[in-house]
Amino acid sequence: MTQSESPAQAPKSAPKSFAALRHKGFRAYFIGAAMAMMADNIEHVISYWVIFEKFQSPALAGFAVVAHWVPFLFFSIHAGALADKFDPRRVIQWGMFFFIIVSLAWGYLFYTDTLEMWHAMVLLVIHGFAGVLWGPAAYMLVHDIVGGEQLQSGVRLTATSRTLGVLLGPAIGGALLLTFGAAWGIIINAAIYLPFAFWLWKAPYGHIYRAKQGDIDHSQPPARAIKGFSDIFDTFRDVAGNRVIISMTLLVGAASLLVGNAYQAQMPEFASDLGATEATFYYSALLSASAAGALMAGVVLEMKSLMLPQARTAFIQVILWCGLIAGFALTTNFYLALIFLFMAGFLDLSYNSMTQTLVQLRAPAEIRGRVIGLYSSSSLGLKTFSGVTVGFGGSYIGIHASLGYSALALLIVTLALFTYSTVKKRQELAEQPAE
Repeated sequence: MTQSESPAQAPKSAPKSFAALRHKGFRAYFIGAAMAMMADNIEHVISYWVIFEKFQSPALAGFAVVAHWVPFLFFSIHAGALADKFDPRRVIQWGMFFFIIVSLAWGYLFYTDTLEMWHAMVLLVIHGFAGVLWGPAAYMLVHDIVGGEQLQSGVRLTATSRTLGVLLGPAIGGALLLTFGAAWGIIINAAIYLPFAFWLWKAPYGHIYRAKQGDIDHSQPPARAIKGFSDIFDTFRDVAGNRVIISMTLLVGAASLLVGNAYQAQMPEFASDLGATEATFYYSALLSASAAGALMAGVVLEMKSLMLPQARTAFIQVILWCGLIAGFALTTNFYLALIFLFMAGFLDLSYNSMTQTLVQLRAPAEIRGRVIGLYSSSSLGLKTFSGVTVGFGGSYIGIHASLGYSALALLIVTLALFTYSTVKKRQELAEQPAE
């Protein structure tokens, strides 16, 4: 059997709608993850507002973006290695603990009016590391809860729960800010992480838990030691022969590097060019259109169990996504722009959950966390530089042209990777012994 989309890795029975939600444990995880992501975004709403009011510093706002994504770039593999070696439940709990500490620290500094720029920078960095600890360990835990056959449903619904948190966070964050003020609002926010952290304490999932129960495949090699930054190169070398893992990891990395979500930061200018002269409903609609499309994808695709994980399908989705992003960049019609963003959000969740599933299913069990970390480093960490390709480019040729050219560059890279993957698959099939 090749490393391609093999029958052995396809679902053995007809897929069911919302398959992962049929697991009691995943239902609890779904709610907890949505609450944690909502709290994450509430913190952004409140802390970014206070930072803007106090410092009026575009540089600090830019640092906030870098501090959020750089830890994913350099430390996702290490976070995955921790989840390989230790209990993923505890790794996620450490992430929640750091989120809580950061929210409480913001609250204290806001209440005492002692916030300085260096305080903000330190807290933003810690917040970024908290997200890294949560990431790879969470997908390992989801895999353990739902199993391989329903992994795509678990990954897609996990992304849906996070999207739900992204949508709810700004609304509830704004309400907390107006009702209780910045200090008490963000302190209250710290409590929103607690239900998820408490559930993880006794949740009967994860390879360490199963090992203690005697329910684990002892034929699997033990998790290897964490070696530092050399783990990045070792992990890449370990999976270099797997066409699907490499092509999917490079695909999402190219999408993050060349486009990412950098256009969201430029939305005020896009909105202005589309006729929204003030921060009105039109501006808010543009900001939330992608998230609304992603949430719709999670519901619709799960309702009918559509788009089973195939590398070819993922490539086609990214190609279509490039066209939608380019369409948004070039259109002068507000309503058409809204449609483009909504559809782009739909495809964004779809191709990201599909590539994540393909990589996770093919990762060797003993280094699954590291492979997920490598994928996260590519899909999330490389968003650090999307501000350069779209933002800095926009300062020279305009944001519409910059985003359009970035989408075109991604289309070219995607077609090249698609060609590579197709050729390698044919070679693999040709090398198979005749039965």
